[in-house]
Amino acid sequence: MKTILRQKRANRKRRIQRQKLAERKRRIERRLDKTVIPSCDGPMFTARNIDYEFAGRVRGIAHGGIGAMLLLARRIGLSEAIDKRLHLLKIHLPYHESDHVLNLAFNALCGGTCMQDLELRRQEEVFLDALGTRRIPDPTTAGDFCRRFQAYHVHILIDICNEVRQRVWARQPASFFAQAFIDMDGVLVATDGECKAGVDLAYDGTWGYHPLVVSLANTGEVLSVLNRPGNRPSHEGAAAEVDRALRMCLEGGFRRVLLRGDTDFSQTKHLDRWSADTRVQFIFGLDNTAARHYLADELDAAVWQHLQRRPRYQVKTQTRQRPERLKERIVRQREFENIRLVSEDVAEMPYRPVACKQSYRLIVVRKNLTVEKGEIRLFDDYEYFFYLTNDWESSAADIVFQANQRCNQENLNAQLKNGVRALKAPVDTLESNWAYMVMVALGWNLKAWWALWPTEIPGPRAERHRQEKETVLRMEFKTFINAFMLLPCQIVRTSRRIIYRLLSWNPWNGMFLRVLDQLRC
Repeated sequence: MKTILRQKRANRKRRIQRQKLAERKRRIERRLDKTVIPSCDGPMFTARNIDYEFAGRVRGIAHGGIGAMLLLARRIGLSEAIDKRLHLLKIHLPYHESDHVLNLAFNALCGGTCMQDLELRRQEEVFLDALGTRRIPDPTTAGDFCRRFQAYHVHILIDICNEVRQRVWARQPASFFAQAFIDMDGVLVATDGECKAGVDLAYDGTWGYHPLVVSLANTGEVLSVLNRPGNRPSHEGAAAEVDRALRMCLEGGFRRVLLRGDTDFSQTKHLDRWSADTRVQFIFGLDNTAARHYLADELDAAVWQHLQRRPRYQVKTQTRQRPERLKERIVRQREFENIRLVSEDVAEMPYRPVACKQSYRLIVVRKNLTVEKGEIRLFDDYEYFFYLTNDWESSAADIVFQANQRCNQENLNAQLKNGVRALKAPVDTLESNWAYMVMVALGWNLKAWWALWPTEIPGPRAERHRQEKETVLRMEFKTFINAFMLLPCQIVRTSRRIIYRLLSWNPWNGMFLRVLDQLRC
């Protein structure tokens, strides 16, 4: 009987929420209706008598989505797993390990750009009440927690995140597990600090670190981060991190895995071992050496096929006229040397790297170029690009397109660096900065897990929900904060509940409440 009454109350609450959402949407649509033209005698911004005062009993918070993120972290068992496996504090006075980790992740989700922004959250009484806490660690305490990490502690934290993400993956449909795309790339993290241990001079002359980022292209999740001195090559330590990601993806249910990396990651001594597992495929770029250039030159002309690039998007109405290329015009007017791409051809041949015992498939892309100066055509040229793969079934063009899709990880790295601000070095050692990167990158992973959490329910709204999930997965971090975190809320604390009353509406409120509904089930 109690279950039936509880279900009725939940259904009534959902119905009321849908009615309020619909009414708020109708109100904003009426205000934005272009057919209703208001008075045009003056500017639209007419507010004059503006005043500010402190509220009495009513208290609000700007980042109303933080409660949902805490609920998600508890629902997937993240807090419990951290406290169970990560032991850095001998005495909890009063913070636990999960408090420190989530404190840094939540700082990023609230738009914090550095450790000092923790003090803003710490001084906000309503924010503390919204999380049900008396206080949170200050920047100095957070930095001290980062300095407690050794390398094996960071690996434990990465394993905890991988364990938790498998629980989120378990809610996905069978089509989700068809193939995992694991990308890897190095990112330079510059720092002006004179006394930071582990910094070194990078290839471009900057001082700092050179972390390796391993990610899952399907969802944009960060699978692993490995911090290294700035002078280390991109591929150093990549094999061990790839093995960790491979094991996790296969245990998580993926039927096949594709490894992708640029020329710096063509670790030929590991290819035979990876290729021995029929579930693992790879596409790595190879450097254009003199020997490979000679092999490509010796290919018969009949082997080459024209490479037709796919359009970036499908035109739904009619093709628009392309605007004038102003840079091209300036280059010609000033008679700079101009290299233009005329066409592309693709061919393939068997190839065995020196460190391998078996041959693989070498895809060769020939870019046909023309060199001009002003209006004068000087000469024709060509350039080769090489891709090594153990995929013998896909066409050569498909291999090239899949290899080019790895470039999307550059966007992920840009988000980690400038959006989440995870790729920073605010502490004083290599390991402590590594731990900071992993903990702040957890904020980005929470964004992905938020989008993946709702299950797909068959029905008329299934396609719309699927599109919403894809949109949130590809969403920039700042856009995610504006849509799901910056939700002005009134905070009401009762004896048993903390109530967040939404005070505004945006188009993502429907998905926000739908995910919350499934988190509370």
